[in-house]
Amino acid sequence: MLREIKKMLDFNDQNFEKEVVESDLPVLVDFWAPWCGPCQAAGPIIDELAKDYQGKLKVGKLNVDENPQAAGKYMVMSIPTVLIFKNGKEVKRQVGFPGKQGYINILEEVLDNE
Repeated sequence: MLREIKKMLDFNDQNFEKEVVESDLPVLVDFWAPWCGPCQAAGPIIDELAKDYQGKLKVGKLNVDENPQAAGKYMVMSIPTVLIFKNGKEVKRQVGFPGKQGYINILEEVLDNE
């Protein structure tokens, strides 16, 4: 039986603690908004990374307009911003869109230190 597994997660103010902070896997959180042009460019790449790193990393998006608490708590001032969490703590931050290779470089650095 073949079925598509949803790889990209939707994080929000209600599930952030459980899905991100309490995760056993490292977590990439893409802070974005629908009106943000660079966020739209990053979106498909973040989707690809979710598939490429499945099982090694949890990947999801958080709409900053709909979820101001998490964005405020982690002082996300501009978007797109990607935060990578490991053991409940932020270990990497990328502000702006670095392209696919930029994201890969950050992820490999975090995952290599496991």
